[in-house]
Amino acid sequence: MSKRTTLLVLLCVSVAGWSSCGSTSSHYVYATSANQVLAFREDPHSGVLTPVPGSPFVTGNGARSAVLAPSKKFVYVANAGDNDISLFTVSKGTLTEVSPRISTNGTPLFMAIDPAGAYLYVATTAPSNPISVFSIASSTGVLTAFGSSPTGVTATGMTLTPSGNFLFVASAGAPGSVSVFAVNAGVLSVVAQTTVGTNPVGLTTDSGGSFLYVANSLDNSISSFSIGASGTLTPVSSFADLSTVPVALLVDPSGKYLYVGNTGSNNITAYTISSGALTVLSTSPFGGISAPSSIAVDPDGKYLLVGSQSSGGIAVYRLDASNGTLSSPATYSSGSSVTSIVVTD
Repeated sequence: MSKRTTLLVLLCVSVAGWSSCGSTSSHYVYATSANQVLAFREDPHSGVLTPVPGSPFVTGNGARSAVLAPSKKFVYVANAGDNDISLFTVSKGTLTEVSPRISTNGTPLFMAIDPAGAYLYVATTAPSNPISVFSIASSTGVLTAFGSSPTGVTATGMTLTPSGNFLFVASAGAPGSVSVFAVNAGVLSVVAQTTVGTNPVGLTTDSGGSFLYVANSLDNSISSFSIGASGTLTPVSSFADLSTVPVALLVDPSGKYLYVGNTGSNNITAYTISSGALTVLSTSPFGGISAPSSIAVDPDGKYLLVGSQSSGGIAVYRLDASNGTLSSPATYSSGSSVTSIVVTD
């Protein structure tokens, strides 16, 4: 072996704990907070967050939620205080806003983007509380109004199946409900409305789009449903959460664990999943974050990132894929409430 080859091998070994030779060691984290977007580089080997140069990036007032285009070239932010949407282009983690912002007429509450990156769905408080649909220009990310579908209810949560075939919209009540919409090339059609627990907030599906989970914030329960071929929901179970005011849900990439952010008890509860049914982890709940209200996972499924509804910032937990346990978190200051988090590689 030549001296040069030997030196290269030794160098690879010396940094193996941090990065593989030739690998790209960069994930990016974007979190909405007040009138800005916090941007971090995440080291995928340690979970450590480092602010991206220029962060935080200014957006509209009351940034409520953010979504990332599947191309990873664009980030959209719903500005609840200004009734509009900001478009940012992404380059090596840095965000650049594209003018002008797009009006939503009413307050934008939640957003979802289809897996092809062709349409953006926005739940708003405009008259009749419609889901506004925007088409997305693939080369520029620019939004164009495409249509809307009235819901008649104020959305408290929204999620799209990974295939993009069905959109679920939660609305408050005792009991609350989840409305199901079939989606076809940006056009929404009502399928059904299903009763859930009191004041549903968080919604999520598994990666296969087979099951829907709903966090019922005011009766401290989690509802699970199987999703039929037509989008209809069939109850699997209603599980009494062990903590209070559950508002955020996430299924890990393996599909084995469900994590629940509980703003009332300042912790994360975790459950194993079996055909949609839930069993609480014996090591759960996990503390270290005040008023958790948003949850994301890094692309490798190794770290859970949790945003605080108070001024607790972002907590990063290491996720043990063998048993679902979360480590004690590292925390990063935000200065104000974190309302949503997205992560990309």
